[in-house]
Amino acid sequence: MKIPFTKYQGTGNDFILVDNRNRQYDKIDVLKLCTPKFGIGADGLMLLQNIEGYDFEMVYYNSDGNISTMCGNGGRCIVDFAHSLNIFTDTTVFKAIDGPHDATWQPEKVELKMQDVSTLSKDGEAFVLNTGSPHFVLFTKDIADIAIVDSARAIRYNAIYGKEGINVNFVEITDANTISVRTYERGVENETLSCGTGVTASAIALSKALNYKDGDHTVTINTPGGQLSVKYNLQNGLYTNVWLIGAAQPVFEGVAEL
Repeated sequence: MKIPFTKYQGTGNDFILVDNRNRQYDKIDVLKLCTPKFGIGADGLMLLQNIEGYDFEMVYYNSDGNISTMCGNGGRCIVDFAHSLNIFTDTTVFKAIDGPHDATWQPEKVELKMQDVSTLSKDGEAFVLNTGSPHFVLFTKDIADIAIVDSARAIRYNAIYGKEGINVNFVEITDANTISVRTYERGVENETLSCGTGVTASAIALSKALNYKDGDHTVTINTPGGQLSVKYNLQNGLYTNVWLIGAAQPVFEGVAEL
């Protein structure tokens, strides 16, 4: 079976995108395609499919071959991919595993609306919240020096989070509106250069760490793969109108044979 694909990256988070509107690629060896050297290599694979009531559906697999929870950078990339297929012009609404998402497209960036967040809990000094995927957010210093894989796996696999695990973010505060983030992603089981739901979780957790007042806020996030921004409205502990903003770029096109 030959499968046309487009390789994308969003601040270094890379994905294989497949147009599956005709549903001809329902059985894909995701693990093989995502494995570097033996396949294309990517953090995940997405199928773009038709679904009633929306412009398209995003079906996302982690690189381990399993269906995943929401991927923010993947969402931005599939929006750009859908735009290249002339599915929409400037604005779109699509369906992902965590529900509907609005998005706007511009040549240099994609703005993706994320789900509202109403619950933040604590695990020791860390914040735990769900932004479409579950995240552990720990504010610390000198994150460039952290042995992130070993440190994160001790959290990801511990008894608290069980078999499903959790994504782990180490966050360093630059100022009241700027942070740096390194993320270990479950399903990839390694550090990725960027994680959209992770930076969203980190930006929201920043409001708790610095006691933000109610109102509109914008946070700039530096990741190993580049810069993103997150904006949201905070009102009485509820985070709404949450947007993940950044570039999404095609890298190359090809045909995979399985």
